[in-house]
Amino acid sequence: MTLTRDQVRHVALLARLGLKDGEEDFYAEQLSRILEHIDRLSEVDTEAIPPTAQVVEVRNVMRDDEPRPSLPQEAAIANAPEADGGFLVVKPIQESDPG
Repeated sequence: MTLTRDQVRHVALLARLGLKDGEEDFYAEQLSRILEHIDRLSEVDTEAIPPTAQVVEVRNVMRDDEPRPSLPQEAAIANAPEADGGFLVVKPIQESDPG
């Protein structure tokens, strides 16, 4: 597959890349070669390979989510710089009146 200069400019626009004069031909050749390599993948027989096949085993490394005792609220806020009514007080991250 050979890309045209217009197609390269379009891809650059979508990717928000600025191209200098004359770069369209360079990238057209480079991208065309990449697409040719990708086209070669269609020649590989993948009928016996399940769609979710992995080269390495994929497994969940997280532990099961089981409820267990946690810190009491008083202990959790004991070292907080500021608390009010059992809750942590933090600085706002957005102004209350954006205007």
